[in-house]
This record gives sequence, structure tokens and C-alpha cells, in this order.
Amino acid sequence: MDHDSKADVLKRLSYIEGHISGIKRMVEEDTYCVDVLKQMYAVRRAVEKAESKILDGHLHHCVLEAVTEGRHAEVFDELVELYALKNR
Repeated sequence: MDHDSKADVLKRLSYIEGHISGIKRMVEEDTYCVDVLKQMYAVRRAVEKAESKILDGHLHHCVLEAVTEGRHAEVFDELVELYALKNR
């Protein structure tokens, strides 16, 4: 992962971590369910954005490098595995 992408992903993960702590507090304090769910949806979107950033970097760097080195089957298998995991 390039330096800028890594910094962005780490920033997003810190945000997610803080957000999760806030949601936990909300549940402990019996906050209205709809408000808790809205915050959980925000976390899900943040996780998806972090995933997208990592996948984009992987496709543009790691996959490109592997294909150039002739490791087509390995890369294809990894991408199929990721697709399967995403759609479970």
C-alpha cells in the first residue's frame, strides 16, 4: 500500500474505533435504538470506504505487479476468494 493510502486507511480506522466506543457508550446509556442504529450505519459506511481504499491500492499495485510477474492464477484465485468473502 502506498504511503498516502496507508495514512488515509489508518485515519479511517481510528475514526471507526472512536465511533465504536461512542456506540458502546450509547448502548450502555440506553440511548434510543434508532439513534444507535444510525451511528452503526455510519460505521458500516466508514468500514466500506476503508475496504474500498485498500482494494483500490491492491488492484493498482499488488495485482498489477503479480500479473507482470506471471502469477495470473494466484492473483485470480485471491480475487475470487475476496469476491466470495464479500458476498457471504
